[in-house]
Amino acid sequence: MGAHGSNLDDILEEDMHHWYTKFMRESPSGLMTLFELKMMLEMNGMTKEASSYVDQVFLTFDMDGDGYIDFVEYIAAISLLLKGEVNQKLKWYFKLFDQDGNGKIDKEELETIFKAIQDITRTYNIPPEEIVTLIFERIDVNGEGELTLEEFISGAREHPDIMDMLTKMMDLTHVLEIIIKGQPKKAVN
Repeated sequence: MGAHGSNLDDILEEDMHHWYTKFMRESPSGLMTLFELKMMLEMNGMTKEASSYVDQVFLTFDMDGDGYIDFVEYIAAISLLLKGEVNQKLKWYFKLFDQDGNGKIDKEELETIFKAIQDITRTYNIPPEEIVTLIFERIDVNGEGELTLEEFISGAREHPDIMDMLTKMMDLTHVLEIIIKGQPKKAVN
């Protein structure tokens, strides 16, 4: 997912007992709610877009749609993010971007997600509008202003620069590290 070296290696080497213990410590009921996830990630003070992005991430990992992430869904999500194949990740990105669930991504949906990611990561290198324009110019083969799953996957695979950009933007290693190790302690003066 990213070039974070030893941190990802450490996460990958964790045994199932550790994952289960960590999950149960954070969610003693065995079910994680959206509120608990936001508390764990210290989402207070984030923009509306950033909060909406976390909502969407939660919904994509809540595979059975019951409003909770259970341990199996939790492990499946971590496994996808750390070890998933390119097509699996692209399908997950698409599901995340398709906020209205109509099977297509439009420019507004993509721009909203990219703004939210920038708000969360506090990295504002390229304006989201430019990223969206580039993606649609390169992979919207029909020029409809919408991308189907097939267009999205084939377009991302055919354009390594777009695939690289998506991979970097969607890298949730930081989030996984917070889930594993907790929020970094703030220095007290």
